[in-house]
Amino acid sequence: MQEILELVKFKKQEFAQLPLFEFMQDKSIAPRQRLSFAPCMAHFIMSFSDINKYVLRNDQISNPIQEMVNQYTYEDDNHWPWFIADIEKLGFNSPLSFSDTLKFIWGEDTKITRQIAYQVIGYALEAEPNIKILIIQALEATADVFFSKSTEVISELQIITKQEYCFFGDLHLHEETGHTMSNSNSEKLLAEIELTESQRQEAINAVEKIFNIFSEWTYELLTYAHNHPVKLVQSELEKPQSQLAICR
Repeated sequence: MQEILELVKFKKQEFAQLPLFEFMQDKSIAPRQRLSFAPCMAHFIMSFSDINKYVLRNDQISNPIQEMVNQYTYEDDNHWPWFIADIEKLGFNSPLSFSDTLKFIWGEDTKITRQIAYQVIGYALEAEPNIKILIIQALEATADVFFSKSTEVISELQIITKQEYCFFGDLHLHEETGHTMSNSNSEKLLAEIELTESQRQEAINAVEKIFNIFSEWTYELLTYAHNHPVKLVQSELEKPQSQLAICR
């Protein structure tokens, strides 16, 4: 399994170089604008709880790897309330009719967001524990890159708004880096697992495809941010920094 873990590390490094993260680090752009893609994330964020509960988790199997998977799912299946709270605090909870909300979530602007959930389910639903744990490693790698950058943006925004943002801020990043399977004993156990050749090929395919769809997602989020400038409040315009841009 060490070979696949090294592949995840390599793909993570590539993922971190994508334009979305450059955009998120551009301090000439107002912090809230750098998170203006947040509504576009809704389908996957809200689906992730169900993926944990009904796809990755299996309490009927007595297997040390599946037990690690299960523990992860219990740690990670309840973050969606933080997302909803942050959407409100960020000022992105614009009133829409129910039909308009459905059109947005299942519309053209969010088609990659939806595909993430479908693809992850496709790779994981009938997968063996050895494959599920590697799918989680890929998911966590993308999350670590994203939340490391979003936390930096939130740190700037909190100076202006004096509010706490749990999903995009430090709390979520701390949760992501504090998973049980991130400890040294768990990492050693994973590295020592031997995969069959068919498992190896299945794992490589799943990891590569997950990074591919998440990479596509970053472009969808960036396009959404460019096309949806936020209306800044006076305190954001007065931030003591070099001149802020709404969006580039």
